[in-house]
Amino acid sequence: MDENSLTSDPTTWKGSNFVSVKQLTPSGLQLLFSVSRSMKTLVRTSGGDTRLSPHVLANVFYEASTRTSCSFQAAMLRLGGKVVCVNESSSSVKKGETLADTIRCLECYADVTVLRHPVKGSAAEAASATVKPVINAGDGVGEHPSQALLDTFTIEDEFSETGGLKGKTVVLLGDLKHGRTVHSLAKLIARSGIDGVTLRYCSPDILRMPADVKEEVEKYGIKQEEFTDLKSALNGADCLYVTRVQKERFENEVEYKKVKDIYIVDNEVMKAAPSGCIVMHPLPRVGEIKEEIDQDPRAAYFRQMENGMFVRMA
Repeated sequence: MDENSLTSDPTTWKGSNFVSVKQLTPSGLQLLFSVSRSMKTLVRTSGGDTRLSPHVLANVFYEASTRTSCSFQAAMLRLGGKVVCVNESSSSVKKGETLADTIRCLECYADVTVLRHPVKGSAAEAASATVKPVINAGDGVGEHPSQALLDTFTIEDEFSETGGLKGKTVVLLGDLKHGRTVHSLAKLIARSGIDGVTLRYCSPDILRMPADVKEEVEKYGIKQEEFTDLKSALNGADCLYVTRVQKERFENEVEYKKVKDIYIVDNEVMKAAPSGCIVMHPLPRVGEIKEEIDQDPRAAYFRQMENGMFVRMA
């Protein structure tokens, strides 16, 4: 696996795989956000351009996806590139082909591969099998680095007039055990070099943030707090990042049913939240945020999704 550090020097990105937020340096993160802002302006003013017109992206998704898959496709198309799509039902994995062989074949046709796979570590495995770049679009309960990028960019963008992420308190709510989005987000915020951030983890005891993630965050001196009561966690918070309880990650449906509706964000909950506390969610939601919240100006999750395209264009 290519573990090159991705810095403010664009040459450190060329030809590199992107499988983990651990590859990002603070300066590299700010470079990416600068380009993301320029992509946002480009789309707003002209819809896109043709700078990637000679290139082909292979979009390989072994798990169902709407936002991640479509935003990578849209990002490539808005920059003039082409996309070939592969999913589990249409690939030779049904015939027993290994992931490595699939990736080796696809590099014959495409310049970069975006991979979503249900097994932790699969992105690193794919990256080691090819000489062309692989982007991790989610590997089981491991990481989802591009989601962490768009999430951090969204917080920076939403609070652009008050210092961005600096000094903010971010509440991560829900299935923190299985949620690769919150694993990557916590790690990326810790590595960002942005001062004064507090991370609050709010979950049932059986879905607490894994110890290895907390240990990684602790290395960077980020303040971490744990809660089970949502209203207590919201006291003084700037951002509420909600995740669904992931039924597909549970071996026991009885255990899933015990916790699936333990946190419901509705108008009553938002009355207890600070007036400037934004609400984010990687989506899909399955009842944990009521649709009545969609009309609240603090609901940032659809703005968050659009930011995903800008970041993936970058």
